[in-house]
Amino acid sequence: MMERPLPTTLPQTDLTRHRRLREQGSLRRADLEAILDAGFVCHLGVIVEGRPLVVPTVYGRDERQLYVHGSVASRSLAGDTAVCVTVTHVDGLVLARSVFEHGLNYRSAIIHGMARKVTDPEEKLEGLRRLSEHTAPGQWSYARRPNRKELAATTLLALSLEEASVKIRTGAPDDGDGPDAELGLWAGVLPLTSTWGTPVPDPRLPPDVPVPAHIARLGGTRHG
Repeated sequence: MMERPLPTTLPQTDLTRHRRLREQGSLRRADLEAILDAGFVCHLGVIVEGRPLVVPTVYGRDERQLYVHGSVASRSLAGDTAVCVTVTHVDGLVLARSVFEHGLNYRSAIIHGMARKVTDPEEKLEGLRRLSEHTAPGQWSYARRPNRKELAATTLLALSLEEASVKIRTGAPDDGDGPDAELGLWAGVLPLTSTWGTPVPDPRLPPDVPVPAHIARLGGTRHG
């Protein structure tokens, strides 16, 4: 049975409705996907024994769901529980004429839902493949695949991308037309970029083992 095409806009719910800084909110599914594709570390928020717990972890995705990786021993990854996943990119400091108007240029996505523990072996392997290819494209085919013991020691959660809130801020400070513009102070944006460095080999690696092409290509390229 064919799945219905995904809508181009995100639905608004009580959790995702933009109540503050609405001009920075986006309902475009393409913006959500672009934010997720630009990173690979998320923060997973969950209630454990009545207390909030936020865990940084890696993720991957397909069109409809996010896959979040963890260890079987992690209390946050029990599955079938309400979670919140956040991905944020900081693109620059917005330095205004007044401290009150300072801010960030950023892209962020918050995904709400019930996390499902992936137990089907084929889906689990596919989810881990997507996660691996999301963090380091080409590495899944290059490195050894997980064996049965390693799969048993790994927890994978699936979270629908249906309920998500997206916000994006770009541009200059907002006080250029206000009274503070007469102060004669510098104002503007200090951009922030992240770049992959040169691959560093394991010191125990034989000298004749070359850097694989899919890793070498990342050196010097921008991330995010």
